Formats: sequence, structure tokens, C-alpha cells
Amino acid sequence: MSDTFFYTTPLDPRAKPLIDELTYEYDKRYGSYFSEAGAAEEMNRYPVEAFAPPHGNFLLLQRNGETIGGGAFKHYDDRTAEFKRIWTRSDLRRQGLAVKVLLELEVQAARQGYSRVYLTTGFRQPEAVGLYLKYGYTALFDIEADPEIYKTLPFEKQIGHLAVADAAVIALSEQPLQHAASYR
Repeated sequence: MSDTFFYTTPLDPRAKPLIDELTYEYDKRYGSYFSEAGAAEEMNRYPVEAFAPPHGNFLLLQRNGETIGGGAFKHYDDRTAEFKRIWTRSDLRRQGLAVKVLLELEVQAARQGYSRVYLTTGFRQPEAVGLYLKYGYTALFDIEADPEIYKTLPFEKQIGHLAVADAAVIALSEQPLQHAASYR
């Protein structure tokens, strides 16, 4: 069993399970709360190009050729990537897949020049709130208040250190190997 990340677009047929199940889940949790059109309107809110380099990206996580997770980011401002569509297949939850997706998106956003992540989740997604708080995101709302008063719950995280760490690894890998003096 091997999990593999790859970057593609929302139009890739392999993205269909992610998009379909995420749409279903949003409809199940929110119905027409945000819009009469339901989740389909949210899922089609941004053009495909928003999730393409150089300003965005779209990630899928596959296991044995099946899409089991994914996520995306788009340009928010010059230093901030906005994460969207973080998802794991419902029958495979509680295995750390969302963490894998989240961390991979952070590293890729840093590679693409972002130093901050902004994201929102819905008030009926306590699992997502717990994930973001556990992995260093700062809630930009009062976490003690009833989340429904906010409707969408914003978070941020600084990721500039990831770009520095990534650059250091690249620099080390480009240096010739240093050998210890040989003994005679």
C-alpha cells in the first residue's frame, strides 16, 4: 500500500472522487444554508486557473491508483496562499491522511513563494477546526463562541520557515560530498 501525491488540475478525471464527495459532504452538512444552489455553487466558485501555478496548485493523494485525498491553494495576496478543498475519502478518515495533505500543501505553497496560509472552514466541520488548531493554525475568531455566529471560521499560519528549510536542503544536496581524511 503506497500513498503518492501528484499535482494536477480540478479537471483531471482522477479529481472527480474528491470533488463529488466534497460536494456531497457540503450538501449533507449545510444543505442550502449558504445558497439555494447548495454546494455546487461553492465548488464552482473559482475558475480552474485559480488552482494552477504559478499562483496556485491542486494536489491529489492516491493509494494504489485510487484518489483518497487532496486539496488546493490559490493566491490570496502577495505573501498568502488560501487553502481550499482539503478532503479525505470518508471511509479512510482517522488515518492521518488530512495531515499528510495539509503538510504537503504547506510545503508546496512555501516553494511557490508564500510565507503565510489563510483558510476558512464551515461552522459544521469540527473535525477540520480540530485539525487546524492541532497543526499550528491560529483561529481568527473566538474559539469559545458558538461557531454558527461566524458561519465561516478563518485560520492563518506562518509558513515562511518552510521555504528557508527547503532552500537549505536543496543547497546541501548541491554541495559536493565532504570526505573525512583517510587513515594510512
